[in-house]
Amino acid sequence: MSLERSWVESANSAETDFPLNNLPYGAFAVEGGAHCGVAIGEMILDVTRLEADGRIEIEPGAGKVLEGCDWTAFMGLGPGAWARLRAALGEMLAEGSGDARMLAGYLVRQADVRMVMPFRVSEYTDFYAGKHHATHVGTMFRGAENALPANWLSIPIGYNGRASSVVVSGTGVRRPFGQIKGQDEDLPRFAPSARFDLELELGAVVGRPSEGMVSVAEADQMIFGYVLLNDWSARDIQAWEYQPLGPFQSKATATTIGPWIVPRAALEPFRVSTPERERELLPYLREPGPMLYDIALEVGLAPEGRAETVIARTNYREMYYSSAQQLAHHTTSGCPMRVGDLLGSGTISGPEPGAFGSLLELSWGGKEPLTLDSGETRSFLEDGDTVTLRGAAQGDGYRVGFGACTGTIKPAGDLPGWATE
Repeated sequence: MSLERSWVESANSAETDFPLNNLPYGAFAVEGGAHCGVAIGEMILDVTRLEADGRIEIEPGAGKVLEGCDWTAFMGLGPGAWARLRAALGEMLAEGSGDARMLAGYLVRQADVRMVMPFRVSEYTDFYAGKHHATHVGTMFRGAENALPANWLSIPIGYNGRASSVVVSGTGVRRPFGQIKGQDEDLPRFAPSARFDLELELGAVVGRPSEGMVSVAEADQMIFGYVLLNDWSARDIQAWEYQPLGPFQSKATATTIGPWIVPRAALEPFRVSTPERERELLPYLREPGPMLYDIALEVGLAPEGRAETVIARTNYREMYYSSAQQLAHHTTSGCPMRVGDLLGSGTISGPEPGAFGSLLELSWGGKEPLTLDSGETRSFLEDGDTVTLRGAAQGDGYRVGFGACTGTIKPAGDLPGWATE
């Protein structure tokens, strides 16, 4: 598939994340709330204003769908409405469109606005579904022979996270306090995390509810789109708390998502198959076709006042379980899924150093500190560090990208007196 040209000239650049082929969904702050917008080149088309002014009807008989400040209500209309709006916007923004003059008044520059949460997160589930990451972490703590748990090759492992701590790109992330126990300490102490980490992930945004079990093919159709996702992790808090029930406070600080939801339809040309299976999956998890995407990903780290160093480059095709498989598995217990549910893929790592999606791997548990371009070293994140995730699928003369997903580490601050008495 080649570039679809637009009358918005910046959308025709081979370097933009947002050509006409993409049309991702976001929300930006305006006086009194937020408006829904679609990215096109360097601009945002204000779809909330278009609807309010009667220039476009989102869904016949549905009223003003986009007056709620985000895309949640639209997501609930289902795949038919998703396809119709995407087709209508694509036609209006295409080169030669007769709507160009009218639509020009509904464009705002991305550089001039502040992005906000593009949807209301109903629930958040994080998975541990990247085989390279799971192998690396397991090797550090259990040795190479026992790196993967016995169930890992049969089941997408996950845990229920906190929807309340999902934040949009650009939101500061405060270093968490927690119980920490060092190897040479008899008892835990309460202190700021010293091993605070990033996790490079892709988040699947669920746009259709479920009742009862769904197939992998059905689950794929339930996904509205994808966002970049950084599931911040306090490794030292996690090491003390995770047995026997898994992560808790170590993963509750924040989960940062990118501001743009890239539609599943925009990623269709980039589908690829999951890796060869070492163990045959049970029938309910088997893929009806390619379920992953060829999306190049990178992580940048910039100390306060310093230039960024790209510390990792990898690809979403490295995952062992797809989002559709994760979603299908999530429903097997009868767990109902809701519009706005968010599924984190799990850390996306490649097999070699330089393709690891966390500092835990990049510094091998802190034993091999990473040297930045500035000459500074990092084993884990320090106050003032800014982490930026980027991702894009490369087409013929165009790319379908996600924009930047950023977060800056803020100091933990002072403990209240009662917490130390």
